Amino acid sequence: MAEVHAERRDRMRERSSAAGLDAALVTRPANVRWLTGSDSVAALLLTRDGAEAAAAGPTGPPESDGGCTVLPVPAGTDPAVLLAARCRARTLGVEEHDLTVARHRAVAAAAPGMEQLRDLGRAVEQLRTVKDEEEISCLRIAGEIADQALGELLESILVGRTERHLAMELERRMIDHGADSAAFPTRVGSGDHSGRADHSSGDRRVEDGDFLTVALGACYRGYRTAATRTFVVGLSPADWQSDLHRQVFAAQRAAREALTVGGGYDEADRAARRVLGAAGQPAPDEAEPAAREGVGAGVGLEIGEEPRLGPLELGKLDNRVPVTVGVGVCIPGRGGVRIEDTLVVRPSEDGGPELLTITTKELLAL
Repeated sequence: MAEVHAERRDRMRERSSAAGLDAALVTRPANVRWLTGSDSVAALLLTRDGAEAAAAGPTGPPESDGGCTVLPVPAGTDPAVLLAARCRARTLGVEEHDLTVARHRAVAAAAPGMEQLRDLGRAVEQLRTVKDEEEISCLRIAGEIADQALGELLESILVGRTERHLAMELERRMIDHGADSAAFPTRVGSGDHSGRADHSSGDRRVEDGDFLTVALGACYRGYRTAATRTFVVGLSPADWQSDLHRQVFAAQRAAREALTVGGGYDEADRAARRVLGAAGQPAPDEAEPAAREGVGAGVGLEIGEEPRLGPLELGKLDNRVPVTVGVGVCIPGRGGVRIEDTLVVRPSEDGGPELLTITTKELLAL
C-alpha cells in the first residue's frame, strides 16, 4: 500500500505544481490519511522537488511512512507550523477551509522566505472523489457490517425501547462485527420523529403502529457508508403508511437509477422530485430544511464528500464514485419515511450502479 500512497502524493504534487505552487501543506485529517495511509500523521508537506515531510501526531510515527521524512511533534507544537518552519518555498499552498485564522497566521509567520500563501482549495478532496478498488472493497465491507447489525436488531423486541437504546445497540453490534466505529452517530426515529433526516435519537419509546426510521453506517479501515430504512411496528401498516412508503420507495429507486457515468450531479435529485411531484408529495427541498442540499453526496473516508447530488450542482459523475442516495417525506405530527443507500457509480456494461447497502427496502411489519 505504500506505493499507492506515494502515487497519490505524486498526483497531488503535480496538481499543486500546475497551479504555480512550490509546496503544499495538507492538514485536513482525512486528506492526510488518504495521502499517507496513517491516522498518526497530523500534517503533510509536499514540495515541487519531490521532498516529503510528515509530522507525526501524539500516537507516534505512522505504521508506514511511505518514504516521507517523519518528524516528531513536541508537546504544545502545532504540526502545521512545525512543517511550515522547514519549508523554503516562495509560494506555499494551504487548506484554508481547514485552518483557523490563528493557525493560518502562525503558518505564514513560520515559513522562512515565503512570499505568498495561497489556498489549495479542495484539491485533495477532488482527487479523493474517484476510488480505487481497494477503497471500494473497504466500503463494501462497511456496508455488509451495517446490514448485518440492522438485520439482527430487527429480529429483537422493539416495543417499549427508546430510540437512544436502539441506536446504542446498533453501534455496539457494528463494532462486534468488525467495524472501527459507527460512520456517524446512529439515528433512530419513531412515531412523529420518523422520516426526518435531521433527527437525533431521543428518549421516546417505540409503540405499536409507529413508523420506525433507522439511519446507520459502519466505518471499516476508515471508510464509511450510510443507509436508512423505515419499517412499521405492529402486525400491519395503516393504508396511509403503505401509500407513503410506496411513494418514497419509488422516488428513491428513480434517483438510484439516475446514477450513470457521465450523468449530471443534479440528475438523481431531479428524478426523485419528478416521482414525488407526480404523487402529490412536496419536493425534497420543500419537505424539510435538512434535505435542501439534495438527495446525496460522496462517501469514503468521510460522510458527505465530493460530489454533491443536488438540484444546483454542476459536474458529471465518473466511474467508481461512491455516493449516498436518500429520499424522505415527513408528515408533521404523524411521521414519515426515509430510505437511503450507498452505491458506487459503474458503467452500464458493468451492470450500472453497485449497491453496497442491501438490507431490504420493503415495508416490513416488525
